[in-house]
Formats: sequence, C-alpha cells, structure tokens
Amino acid sequence: MTASPPPAAGSLLLTGGSGVLGRELRALLPGVMAPGSLDLDVTDERRAAQVIASAAPRVVVHCAAYTDVRAAESERERCWLVNVVGTRNVARAAREAGARLVHVSTDYVFFGDRGGYREDDVPGPVRNYYSLTKLVAEEVVRAQPDSLVVRTSFRPRAWPYPTAFTDLYTSQDYVDVIAPLLVELIAHLDEVEDDTLHVATERKSVFDLAARRAPGVRRASKAEAGVPLPDDVSLDVERFGRLRAAWERQTTP
Repeated sequence: MTASPPPAAGSLLLTGGSGVLGRELRALLPGVMAPGSLDLDVTDERRAAQVIASAAPRVVVHCAAYTDVRAAESERERCWLVNVVGTRNVARAAREAGARLVHVSTDYVFFGDRGGYREDDVPGPVRNYYSLTKLVAEEVVRAQPDSLVVRTSFRPRAWPYPTAFTDLYTSQDYVDVIAPLLVELIAHLDEVEDDTLHVATERKSVFDLAARRAPGVRRASKAEAGVPLPDDVSLDVERFGRLRAAWERQTTP
C-alpha cells in the first residue's frame, strides 16, 4: 500500500511517548508531540489538563497504560490509577481542548474462549484485573462523543522471554508491525466513522509469534503464568481491512 502522509506536526499528541508503542510511533511521526510520563503524568488530573490544553492538538492518541498483566494482580491500585483514572483525566482534557480522542485498548477485554471477536461482540467477563481496568477504560472513553477505541495487542521488537505459550491464541504482533498500521489509521482518521476498531494481524499461537524472532524459544503452557489468561483472544479485523482497501483505492492511479 502507498504510504499515507502523516498528520501535520502539532496536530497530534501521544500520551505514553516513552513507552514501547509510544517510542515506535514517535519514530514514524516526525514532529509529533509525545511527552513521556515525567512530562505528562496521566494520573495527575491538573497536569494532564495543562499539557493537553497548552498543546492544543486536533487529535489525542492515548497510549499510556499499565500493561503488566501478572503484576496487576498485586498492584491493583496502581493499575486502576493509570488505566482508569488516567484515561478519565486524558478524556476530560481532550474534550476540553476540542480534540478527538483515540484510545489504545486491548484484546483482553474479551473472555477469550472462542476468538475471532468482532468490534460489536459483547466484551467480558474479564479473566484478570488488568482486563477489568482496560474494559472500564473503554467505557470512560465512549462517554466522549466522536472518540475511537482501538483494540490491538503487541510485543516488543524482540521476544523478551525464554518461553512462549502454545495454548493461547492471539492476533497480536510485534510493535514494529502494529505501529505502521496505527499510523495509517491516524492518517485517515477523518474518514473513520466507527467508535471501535480492531487493528491486528492473523490468528496464531503466542508460541508461533515468538518463534518468528526467537527460534530457540521453548514451549510453555499458560497454566504456568501465575495469573488467569484466556484461551483465544484473536480479533476479527475485517472492518479495518475494508477501510484499508478503500484507502488503497484512493491512492492507486
């Protein structure tokens, strides 16, 4: 597909600019406003309002999140503070600044017993505390008109563990695969009328994903994770595929 022009510098602000996804997006969006957690602490309502108001963006992409699924079970207060209170602070600040909010959510909002989840499938019941906070955060975002919830899932560029689960299926991919898809979406945001969109790749086991970049990774079962995990949280990406096909037709001579 022909590359789409990035949004104009100054029109887009990312939260979580120092995170795994934030750093990847910054590299693909030169000039984007992407403060890290030290400059934009989303859990600080007043600071979030000040930073977003002074930036006056047209779009706020909310990437900041607590993402450690296992640690969330023992750090529930922190997880809730970042994922729910932080999202509420960003949503309120974006609304007051007149900016459209794009919220990065997760496939873990689904129970994960069958996979192939579509955007309008009912989420839950949640498997773990992290999932709960992300599901609540989605509803916080939907209270804001013209917002967009983007469900996705990604790993760092290099597989970070010695093992990977053979019994957990997903549509996640490496961050350098997912980030360009998000940039493409951002470039065409004015043409997106949906309030929820799945941005991911094909269904595969976590082990199969890991083996692509870590050939020596060992097989493991999610029973070893120490936290309840789903069986299959793969996402249906037909809606996003239709949008991409339409964008491709616009750029094809």
